Amino acid sequence: MTFLSLLSYFSLLVQICFVTVSIAAGLYYLAELVEEYTVMAKKVITWMIMGSVLLYIIFIFTERFTWTLILCGLGAQALHAAILKNFPYVKFLSPCFLGAVILLLANHYLAFIYFQQQFHPFTEVMAYFTLCLWLVPFALFVSLSANDNVLPTSNERTHLLSDNDVVTNYFSSRKKIGLLSLFNYAKESLLPERNKKAF
Repeated sequence: MTFLSLLSYFSLLVQICFVTVSIAAGLYYLAELVEEYTVMAKKVITWMIMGSVLLYIIFIFTERFTWTLILCGLGAQALHAAILKNFPYVKFLSPCFLGAVILLLANHYLAFIYFQQQFHPFTEVMAYFTLCLWLVPFALFVSLSANDNVLPTSNERTHLLSDNDVVTNYFSSRKKIGLLSLFNYAKESLLPERNKKAF
């Protein structure tokens, strides 16, 4: 093994670190955009769902996918649309959310079986997985942080039983679970904070 081959392994490690940081920065930016523009995010995710449904309908006439694969994909998109009814609020134990996760796993299993039996180029396999399986769940995952800073409405079922005003109690009592809160926690715990000098 030459020195240049050892250097190539080190270079690969550096490149993986750069790609990881770039993906994390992109996810952080997307999470902030979704948090700022929740109405537009809902519209974009709705368009993604309609696009995936259209792709599955086209697959019926153009590809030899099994009916279980197509129906599982269409069912997952229907559950994704049902999750969007209460957007940006997502209940993790709701039947729609749990059903979408189960259908996502089942769709992966069926797709792996199909692509193992039928040869397709790697680009076609990745196109199916990216556009039909991963795009909408990834968009929903990024949008989970959108409900962290949404003001309470009269439709909310939780009762605010404190002497504080509604907004202060809402922000202090809610546990923030989402992508943006995870990145903020990582930023606060990993990166040192600089003290600003007052002149």
